[in-house]
Amino acid sequence: MKTRVRLGSIPFLVLMILFLWSTSVVHADDTAPNLTLKGQIHSQDNHTYRPVVFDVPANVNRITIQFAYTGRDQRTTIDLGLLGPDGFHGQDGFRGWSGGSKQIFTISATDATPSFLPGAIRPGRWTLLLGIPNIRPNVTADYTAKIWFGHPGDPAWLPEVLNPPLRKEAGWYRGDLHMHGAHSDGTCASQSGKQRVPCPLYLTIDAALQRGLDFIALSDHNAVSQANDIRELQPYYDQLLLMPAREFTTFTGHANLFGSDEPVDFRVGSASVPDWNTLLREAAALHGLISINHPLLADDEGCMGCGWASAKPVDMHLVQAIEAVNGVDAMLPTSGIPFWQHLLDQGYRLTGVGGSDNHDAKQVVGNLVGTPTTVVHASELSMPAILAGIRAGHVFIDVQGTRDRFLDLTASAGHETAEMGDAMTVPSGQYTRLTVKASAPEGSRVEMIVDGKPWQPDANLAVHGSLTQSFSWPSDGKRHWIRANVRGAAGELLLVGNPVYIN
Repeated sequence: MKTRVRLGSIPFLVLMILFLWSTSVVHADDTAPNLTLKGQIHSQDNHTYRPVVFDVPANVNRITIQFAYTGRDQRTTIDLGLLGPDGFHGQDGFRGWSGGSKQIFTISATDATPSFLPGAIRPGRWTLLLGIPNIRPNVTADYTAKIWFGHPGDPAWLPEVLNPPLRKEAGWYRGDLHMHGAHSDGTCASQSGKQRVPCPLYLTIDAALQRGLDFIALSDHNAVSQANDIRELQPYYDQLLLMPAREFTTFTGHANLFGSDEPVDFRVGSASVPDWNTLLREAAALHGLISINHPLLADDEGCMGCGWASAKPVDMHLVQAIEAVNGVDAMLPTSGIPFWQHLLDQGYRLTGVGGSDNHDAKQVVGNLVGTPTTVVHASELSMPAILAGIRAGHVFIDVQGTRDRFLDLTASAGHETAEMGDAMTVPSGQYTRLTVKASAPEGSRVEMIVDGKPWQPDANLAVHGSLTQSFSWPSDGKRHWIRANVRGAAGELLLVGNPVYIN
């Protein structure tokens, strides 16, 4: 196994500062607009266009505008357009016209609300153009335009007014973290079935809905152009969270970056990106989450660059997750589980996740969308909450991508409690009370793993549809990690749990 990593000799305090920084999103108040413009429309403005100008400062890469006005009950109508510094002409001129259909819209270099054009944001004087097709005599309408400016390094979920949670309750949310469509090498049969064509994103979304998923990450190879499709489709698909991602595809390994749609130089081995650490540090500045994909795949002409084979040591503190299960490889030699557990043994707290790596949303066998499913315990169904749940390790993998199988492991000792992904201190001679909960087919059995080796507690771990079982584990005061799997009646791996970390 090619595992070229090193822990290094970073002082403990520095490690803690880096950990606390990486588990939080550092940004200014994202609820308050940068500008609020107010004005009035009068009856004499009927059938005219009113410019509302505002200045865009330097270092802005996104403009989001929320517009509201009074008088709708009197049939007042205000249409919206946006002009760059060049007005209707020039490279930074006309950026879109929505009529009266949009109350909030956004533009950036990578994506824009439908009816607006993505592109670079040049500093200077911009114009929100108001068209007034109707306002009755002797009527006055008040309008308010709230404007947010995005900046390089902002996570993809900002401003929050543009990306509200799809559900606000805490729960276990099911998703697929790895898939490809028309924006890279995802192909499927055309409508007639006569040829293979780039597979449109809506087919992947519909496949995810049929599998009962709550979120998907569109991780095309090195591309961010799918963010524009997401901007169009997310409002309609209001029960499925669409997360922008991309798979860094290099000659020495692949890794997903979730939660950012900013272009990143992925050319590991080039003069500008000499090694993986350079790329990972740039990704960290974007507040996203990094997962190494299919690390034990063969690196050959069948899948060039797919196996993890970095020529230089990689600082795994810059990585948050490992794709432990890719498609249907959970029981194959190419499974990422040994690679993941080897890193756990070295003291890294990395979350094991799964991804289908689907390249054809219409396929009916193999790496189907949602096989496997990554199941995340999150505070709500939103991009930051799902990524926070993954980062925290509150995750299990449903290998076959069912709708109802379940696995959870919790621990308690003294006044401390922990769930999967959490850490706790248990002095030598004391016991940790472990509780495993599982739902799986009749004949299944929970398998306990301690530091990569099977451990059989003094408890019946057979799953008869469902199981809740508690047992004790003696601590020796040393560092350990404990996790659970569920295997089927034939020994096949059904569910993969993340560790609880001891000491």
